[in-house]
Amino acid sequence: MANEVILLDFWPSMFGMRTRIALREKGVEFEYREEDLRNKSPLLLQMNPIHKKIPVLIHNGKPVNESVIQVQYIDEVWSHKNPILPSDPYQRAQARFWADFIDKKLYEAQRKVWATKGEEQEAGKKDFIEILKTLESELGDKPYFGGDDFGYVDIALIGFYTWFPAYEKFANFSTESEVPKLIAWVRKCLQRESVAKSLPDPEKVTEFVSELRKKFVPE
Repeated sequence: MANEVILLDFWPSMFGMRTRIALREKGVEFEYREEDLRNKSPLLLQMNPIHKKIPVLIHNGKPVNESVIQVQYIDEVWSHKNPILPSDPYQRAQARFWADFIDKKLYEAQRKVWATKGEEQEAGKKDFIEILKTLESELGDKPYFGGDDFGYVDIALIGFYTWFPAYEKFANFSTESEVPKLIAWVRKCLQRESVAKSLPDPEKVTEFVSELRKKFVPE
């Protein structure tokens, strides 16, 4: 049976970036379809009727929703190459824990960094830096979060990097001075073709976030 793989996505989405990376890690050919989130396509609404959000992975006409679930699905379906999740059940559970931590803690904190101002933004910045330091501590001296091999937690986190310059611009801080080991990890990840091809230019993301900020934060 032919593998038809379509990804409904939006270019600055750190969640969509995960799915793009996972597909490229496995060498899977896919059709990328950019969505206009203000005017969602009938296919998006049909394939994700519950959340109506990107990314949506469509494999032979069947939708898989939520980026972390998509990455797990890709790992299971194309299991012959570049394993993403560890084979050991305990290590796999740990990887899922940290991906969940990123989704629950980091996403909320980063939103306050760019979408608020004043005391709320300062509190968000403090939380954001603390969360990055927690992640840096978990990384330790390992090349990647899972050890020697690029994997699940790396894929879950790396897309946020493209938003770092925007956070720094609007909240006036330096990520590299706060978490130098994490930024060294970023540079290592960017050497991978799957990552470099899947991440947009951070300057372009900063321009996008500047426009978003105008809507969320009145001057």
